[in-house]
Formats: sequence, structure tokens, C-alpha cells
Amino acid sequence: MDTLGREFERIREVVAEADVDGPLTAKEILTLLEECDEEFESAHEIATILGRQAEYGDVRVIRSSPYQYELGERA
Repeated sequence: MDTLGREFERIREVVAEADVDGPLTAKEILTLLEECDEEFESAHEIATILGRQAEYGDVRVIRSSPYQYELGERA
């Protein structure tokens, strides 16, 4: 698994454990990650990872202001 895939799995695990209903912004996801002592540089980094993963169908990007993300369940 490449670095992007590992980072996405870290994000997915934290969001799943938080048991949050509905889509989240990259900033909200970053806050959850920080609360779990996961180190990411910025909300922009989160958005980049999730945007790339959306190409594979694992993430739904809601193009609002700000963008929101729904993470799919692991198959």
C-alpha cells in the first residue's frame, strides 16, 4: 500500500471511531485526527488525500462551501 493509501486508512479509521453522522469538512476531520494524536499538517493535506481517494470511489466529495466529505465503508 502506498503512502496515500496508508494516510487515507488512518483518516478512515479515526472518522469511523468518532461515529459521526453526515459529511465532514477537511477542517473537522483534521480536528478529529488531532484529538486522536494523528499528525497531519493541515486541512489542505486532508482535502488532497480525500480528493485523490474520491477517484477510486472511497470518498464522496460534496462541492459546497466549504467542501464536505463522506467516507465509504471498507469493502
